[in-house]
Amino acid sequence: MKSALEEIRQSPRLPEIVRTLTAELREEEERRRRFLQELTPEMKAEFINGEVIMHSPAREKHLRVTGNLFYELMTYCKQAGRGRVFVEKCLISLSRNDFEPDVVWFSEEKAREFTGEQMRFPAPDLVVEVLSPSTEERDRGVKFVDYAEHGVGEYWLIDAEAGVVEQYLLNPAQGEFTLHEKLTHGTVCSRMAAGLEVSLQELFAE
Repeated sequence: MKSALEEIRQSPRLPEIVRTLTAELREEEERRRRFLQELTPEMKAEFINGEVIMHSPAREKHLRVTGNLFYELMTYCKQAGRGRVFVEKCLISLSRNDFEPDVVWFSEEKAREFTGEQMRFPAPDLVVEVLSPSTEERDRGVKFVDYAEHGVGEYWLIDAEAGVVEQYLLNPAQGEFTLHEKLTHGTVCSRMAAGLEVSLQELFAE
């Protein structure tokens, strides 16, 4: 079965297709330039496949779980050489898209390159998204693919309503995530952040 790229290469309409895609990509790059230029620290917005996504306020349970996880990671990071954690407002700029995940963790090797005025960041080592009805499709779709293609080593999807944590690990050979564990109790142990163990009881605590 031919790949989509191979079909385009063999199409008699190849020149027309290339011209169209080139024009569309230029327009998208200009929209992205304006997005980044107009973005302020107060805004919570993402640029995904050419579209600006503005985020509405989160529900209490979403905020509580995000806060609980941030606390666990902050405690972990306070130990020397344990990297850096950011919550919600950290803009991850990849080759095409700009995401603001719920929680991200960077290794010490990456974090030591950051500056106090920095507003755009590279692919983290660990990304966590707390699912909501308005974001789940993107969290499981374009973000799932894009994070993996840019070398994010570990991706957690948390369903705060169901009390479930899905832990995905990057398969470098395939350039995609594979499900490592799906937990409803016990402890999730990070592979990228060595020594990080998060109790689901603490994560979902009231």
